Amino acid sequence: MKITEESTLTEVIKLGGENVLRVNGVPCVTCPLAAQEINSLTIGQVARIYKLDGDKIKRELNKLIKEKC
Repeated sequence: MKITEESTLTEVIKLGGENVLRVNGVPCVTCPLAAQEINSLTIGQVARIYKLDGDKIKRELNKLIKEKC
């Protein structure tokens, strides 16, 4: 699997990427409000909403996936 701009937060969390998101400034990944949108929000949307470096987040998540394989 490869993380893209269209990958959902649910996919990222299932892969163990919660810490990568948190370190890169994604707030409240597991709070109750996030739980309502977690299945539909994508990495690209989150990066745009919070003005984060989406490419850096994707690189780090994909590196994490490679390390787990």
